[in-house]
Amino acid sequence: MRYLLLLTILLYLLPLPAQDADKPKPTPTIAEKTAELERTDGFYPYYYSTEEGKLYLLISRWNEDFLYVNSLAAGLGSNDIGLDRNQLGNTRVVFFRRVGPKVLLQQRNLDYRAVSDNPAEAASVEEAFAQSVVEGFKVVARSGDTVLIDLTPLLLSDAHGVAARLKKAKEGTYKVSDDRSALYPERTKNFPKNTEFEATITFTGEPTGSKVGSVAPNNESFSLRMHHSFVELPDSNYTPRRFDPRSGYYPTSYADYATPIDQPLVQRFITRHRLEKQDPAAAVSEPVEPIVYYLDRGAPEPVKSALLEGARWWDQAFAAAGYRNAFRVEVLPEDADPLDVRYNVINWVHRSTRGWSYGSSVTDPRTGEIIKGHVLLGSLRVRQDFLIAQGLIAAYGADGTTPDPRLEALALARLRQLSAHEVGHTLGLAHNFAASTNDRSSVMDYPHPYVTLTEDEQMDFSQAYATDIGMWDKQTIKYGYTDYPDAAAEAAGLAAVLAENEQLGLRYISDADARPQGSSQPEAHLWDNGSDPIAEMDRLLELRGVALRKFGVQNIPLGAPLSELESVLVPVYLMHRYQVEAVAKMIGGYAYDYGVRTTGVTPDYAPTSPALQRRATSKLLTTLSPRTLMLPEQLRALIPPPAMGYGRNRELFTTQNGGGLDPLGMAQSAADNTLTFLLHPDRLARVAEQRALYGSPMPSLQDYLAQLSEFIEQQVRNNRKEDYSSEVAQLVQRRFVHHLIQLAGNKTISGAVAAAALSQLMELRTAIVNSASSDTGNGRYLRHLIDTYLANPSTYEPVVTPDLPDGSPIGN
Repeated sequence: MRYLLLLTILLYLLPLPAQDADKPKPTPTIAEKTAELERTDGFYPYYYSTEEGKLYLLISRWNEDFLYVNSLAAGLGSNDIGLDRNQLGNTRVVFFRRVGPKVLLQQRNLDYRAVSDNPAEAASVEEAFAQSVVEGFKVVARSGDTVLIDLTPLLLSDAHGVAARLKKAKEGTYKVSDDRSALYPERTKNFPKNTEFEATITFTGEPTGSKVGSVAPNNESFSLRMHHSFVELPDSNYTPRRFDPRSGYYPTSYADYATPIDQPLVQRFITRHRLEKQDPAAAVSEPVEPIVYYLDRGAPEPVKSALLEGARWWDQAFAAAGYRNAFRVEVLPEDADPLDVRYNVINWVHRSTRGWSYGSSVTDPRTGEIIKGHVLLGSLRVRQDFLIAQGLIAAYGADGTTPDPRLEALALARLRQLSAHEVGHTLGLAHNFAASTNDRSSVMDYPHPYVTLTEDEQMDFSQAYATDIGMWDKQTIKYGYTDYPDAAAEAAGLAAVLAENEQLGLRYISDADARPQGSSQPEAHLWDNGSDPIAEMDRLLELRGVALRKFGVQNIPLGAPLSELESVLVPVYLMHRYQVEAVAKMIGGYAYDYGVRTTGVTPDYAPTSPALQRRATSKLLTTLSPRTLMLPEQLRALIPPPAMGYGRNRELFTTQNGGGLDPLGMAQSAADNTLTFLLHPDRLARVAEQRALYGSPMPSLQDYLAQLSEFIEQQVRNNRKEDYSSEVAQLVQRRFVHHLIQLAGNKTISGAVAAAALSQLMELRTAIVNSASSDTGNGRYLRHLIDTYLANPSTYEPVVTPDLPDGSPIGN
């Protein structure tokens, strides 16, 4: 008993075990957590802690969908990497879901749906395909069903995928530096239907490329600003409009597993803004709410006025669709954020080099409704048009200081067209690369400057670019934005617009059929003019010849190094480069459009006529002649190597003579460009195919290759002196042989093409042996090259010619 009492006393005197140490501390109330923080109300209320550098988000709505958009507010400045100021990122439909102490920001998978009144059917599809959790958060405070989360980890993450972009560009391995990143309160704001956040994100890493260092002060550490938008989804009063491949719009699509078996699984709708008439019964009416675009305040004059004017052309198209004052363009208010989803914005964006401009949008993934149109216009593109004009005339005249006013006029004319073009994308319109064959029927084409010659060989810039919206654009806006009273009227009205397009002869071909080098659509091309590619080639070569003949020191201002003449010369020398591609599409070409089955209409998918194909081949061969490829003598004597402080860059030809003007290198690159299109394996496969399908009127592949070989050999025979013209003819022949060898050894192309190339290679060897040039250095080289390849094809190593200087976006 005494021992038991002693034990009791000892236990009493010992400290109690820390039984509560492992228990989670009670979650504070929201009032307790935010007692010293200022609340900002809006779509999603938040608190910002200056002391902690954190942002706390208040959540009281669960499983309620909204849009999450991430953007890049301040960019890198490199066109090649493509991380631009005010660049839009992903648009996602997300919702907050609470699971115990965690809050998940979850993204819906809207590519697969069941649009059905049966909840079980909809759930079966939702459960069949994965969803994504964008981010997870811990609850830091709670009051009832309302919680507070620390949103900072999401805001300080690489939401825009910068590190992945840099890795893909082989620029190095970078990651977010937490201690060098912070919220950016100045651009963090709240509004009733959208909440906007921004942060400075610093990346550190080990660079392996040169592009980051060319634009950032330090290529091991650089900072960007990322923007995050939480946006209320539009109401359900918007009616999606069916996509038709002839309509000229971008489609948005999803697989609907609730569709009947006899209907398409994939549902397609056009992307467009919401626009309704105040008076639907009126032929012309004011809109319920106009579409308003805002121009970046950073655009200088006279650029600003040109951009405003070009963008405003679209009101002509909306007027044709029955609206009055439906489309406006204004200057962005001083206090407005260009990434605020409430503003459609035309941004003026700077990069270290010229590059593309873009028209993108924030679109409701559920319906295709465009919520925010967003244009990025590269500021240096206007200088390229100025440069093109500068090379065509004595731009600085006798006084050498004042540029001819036509240079700026042409550049501003292009800006108007460019502004209209990119805004068109944000209205939902796709490219129409056949519009140039329809008398410039659309600003959605890529135009080459249409400069003409007067009778006394003076350059006329007055028709360089379009001056208003085109007929195709008006018809396309009618398709997308005409307000119809009901579904039946809409179906009839849309069919009527498409039928009217047929009657007007408006043709439409977009990117997939126009951009590939081996494209077969002769009417779809980038950077061309007119309905006859061969005639336009003749016109351009004449224009080019005059410009080269007159080229001189007056093309640059007083005080400019003479070596700068080369920069002005390049676009003149290569004036025909895009027309080469246009003419090549006639060879092995097919006429087609995006036709659909309609009553009484027979599809017409037919090859380009044999006569036109032969004309096209002959015309392209003229671009391989020394006469076309050589520079005039007086011009060659003008241009020295780059002056001190000036260097060679990507806008100039890559030289093989040590760095100065390289007339032979220029000829080689230009000739190889033509040969690339003449000998594209897809094109050659279609030549063989058309002969097999349509018979002897069509040129055979062997005859086609023989025609090329004979012309090139004829140029060698006609220029036997050991001079400039002789070397140009021989270098073309060497490039032709290299192309044939690569075709013969290519195991991924049509067997008929590889066989024909090998046959032509063997015939060419025989011709060289029997020719007068057999014992020349060029003849011996070609024989050795062919013999080596025939003896052991695996030993052949392609000889790559230097690339052409940067081209697209030419004239922009």
